[in-house]
Amino acid sequence: MGTEPGGARQPTAPVSLQAVSKHYRRGRLVVRALDGVTADFGRGSFTAVMGPSGSGKSTLLHCAAGLERPTAGKVLLAGEDLGRMSETALTKLRRGKVGFVFQAYNLVPALTVQENVVLPLRLSRSRWDRKRPVEILRRVGLADRRTHRPAELSGGEEQRAAIARAIIGRPEVIFCDEPTGALDSGTAADILGLLREAVDTGGQTVVMVTHDPVAASWADRVIFLADGRIVDDAPAPGADAIAERLARLGHRKKTVPPNEPW
Repeated sequence: MGTEPGGARQPTAPVSLQAVSKHYRRGRLVVRALDGVTADFGRGSFTAVMGPSGSGKSTLLHCAAGLERPTAGKVLLAGEDLGRMSETALTKLRRGKVGFVFQAYNLVPALTVQENVVLPLRLSRSRWDRKRPVEILRRVGLADRRTHRPAELSGGEEQRAAIARAIIGRPEVIFCDEPTGALDSGTAADILGLLREAVDTGGQTVVMVTHDPVAASWADRVIFLADGRIVDDAPAPGADAIAERLARLGHRKKTVPPNEPW
């Protein structure tokens, strides 16, 4: 929390990355997946993160969500310094404050669609309106599949169930990794509309990795990564302009000698 000159406290952004780097060893080389990234994601904002394959998009998302520890720098999530938290405390924070939509849907095979969707509420022991799961499943097009198990769903249906699970508890922050990748254009628009509503009506924060300029155009802001660094950060200019900017970014991997300090 910051402090204004008069002593009033300013709320921090729900997600803040401060000079975050993440390095991986590959044999004798060290690959810089993230290289000194600094970015704030404010309350009630919708940010798309884009860049070529290998640019660090998913690594940024994982570090911001506390799923990976950065090599250097600081990550603040819901006002908490993740580097100072134990794994138990971090798990509790994510369970209460964060929704996830990742490329691996992570649905529990033994549970029905509806049971999977309400699982975050049960784990956090939250009280909820019993009508909400029915409404969420209707809005993602799964009302007639709520008693099915994941093995009985198509890839697109699994993705929709994962999205319903992420948004049902109205978390402070929703992280999405290619949330529309397995969906047809109509369903994708419905899902993006739900994320947009979470921001506009619920004041939630959405951080979405995507390769799709149309999906990115639903965001307020687009961050472009290349070689693990932010190379552009601007209000979403529309799908055509986003596609043009993305096309100009080259795919260049950076490595450093293994004896370079981390």
